[in-house]
Amino acid sequence: MVARTVLCSLCTLLVWLPCQAWAQPSIAPQGDVVPRDVREMTDRGLQYLVSSQADDGSWSDGYRGPGTTGLALMAFLASGEDPNFGKYSQPIRKSLRSIIRSQNGSTGYMGDSMYQHGFATLALAEAYGAVDETTLWETGKPVAGQERSIGEALELAVRCAVTSQAKNPHSAWRYSPNARDADTSVSGAVLMGLLAARNAGIEVPDKSIDAAIKYFSGMTGDSGAVGYSGGLGGFGQSIARSSIACLVYSIAKRKDLKQFESSKKYVVGNMNETSHYEEYARYYEAQALFQADLEAWEKWNRGLIRKLKSSQNDDGSFSGQFGGATSTSLNLLALALNYRFLPVYER
Repeated sequence: MVARTVLCSLCTLLVWLPCQAWAQPSIAPQGDVVPRDVREMTDRGLQYLVSSQADDGSWSDGYRGPGTTGLALMAFLASGEDPNFGKYSQPIRKSLRSIIRSQNGSTGYMGDSMYQHGFATLALAEAYGAVDETTLWETGKPVAGQERSIGEALELAVRCAVTSQAKNPHSAWRYSPNARDADTSVSGAVLMGLLAARNAGIEVPDKSIDAAIKYFSGMTGDSGAVGYSGGLGGFGQSIARSSIACLVYSIAKRKDLKQFESSKKYVVGNMNETSHYEEYARYYEAQALFQADLEAWEKWNRGLIRKLKSSQNDDGSFSGQFGGATSTSLNLLALALNYRFLPVYER
């Protein structure tokens, strides 16, 4: 499947105009054979998400907020079911309404941290152009200032991220949009949102992407280990952080950087490294390996399928430290590289 153009996020002092005409085309089938175990695990996991979704479109078992809702939304979109007429069309619309209603109409900020904002931005970008908005909002009395289009919400989200970055001395992101420090975990979530938005046709300044990549480059050591916050020293190795760095270099089309090569070498050479944040690391590792070394991903993916098949709960969920909805969504998205329906999952 031909890759679209690039990906997503935010800016300082730009004029933001509606970009609906540039929305990405609807998600098209990949045509590859998806392993039966993956299809069965995905179907069961998505049924769990459907059954546990609240009436307002959110999830409350464990972590909650527009970021959690965004991860679940992407899991639905990644299944390849028609987002407008398929069996998950209503959960998809409920999720989108929940994310958009969580957004501050003035600042564009979503949730209570830039983590939440980043994942919500990514989800809006993946839905933009794929979901028919004529049936997005319920009939009846509208909620003033909240029922904006996906494109409008995405533009606001990008503006928030770019403005936050411009105020940050590191040209990156931390938990608060007004933070003066930064870390590679939060920055990865926000940057992936920006890259996906740019891929969807939303205007994202090149200088914003370039500055964020420069931040990651400075945090990536020659070994491929990536620092967390404040520099390279004292943070140890982390398959999650190295996967995030490898992924953003790939999606930003910066495989020419020596830091991409070192992070790729680290991720491929440490595929089976355990992480304290297992589902979170798995989510990024799947994408990093897929973008950087397809043969390595195929080997790792076979092991992932076996592992998740043996650990899925009877109700279709996956247990984890982030709660049922988030842990299930992260695991389903790690498996979703087998489908490759999400625009951000293209090579």
